[in-house]
Amino acid sequence: MSERGDLLQGTLELLVLKTLSLAPMHGWGITQRIQQLSRDVLRVNQGSLYPALERLKRKGWIRSEWRMTENARRARYYELTAAGRRELDAERAAWERSSRAVNWILESSGA
Repeated sequence: MSERGDLLQGTLELLVLKTLSLAPMHGWGITQRIQQLSRDVLRVNQGSLYPALERLKRKGWIRSEWRMTENARRARYYELTAAGRRELDAERAAWERSSRAVNWILESSGA
């Protein structure tokens, strides 16, 4: 992640799972989609993305295969597995609980 978009540890994996729930994509496409959906706030660098993709593959949450891109280049495409979809649902629920708790603290008047 860039300085503009540093995230809590583990958030990148959540964002990758969500991105791949939309459609199978190659690595560059994943980075572009995250940047686009975050309205240019979050930028994922390759040095962070590919280790995250490998971790997700080892956990069985995504799978990959070589395909041709729209530019007739060979690229590894990643897609969500059924286990990955279940993990996305669980991680999203945990994120929503955590973000609500952080918001409660930030909105606290200290009284």
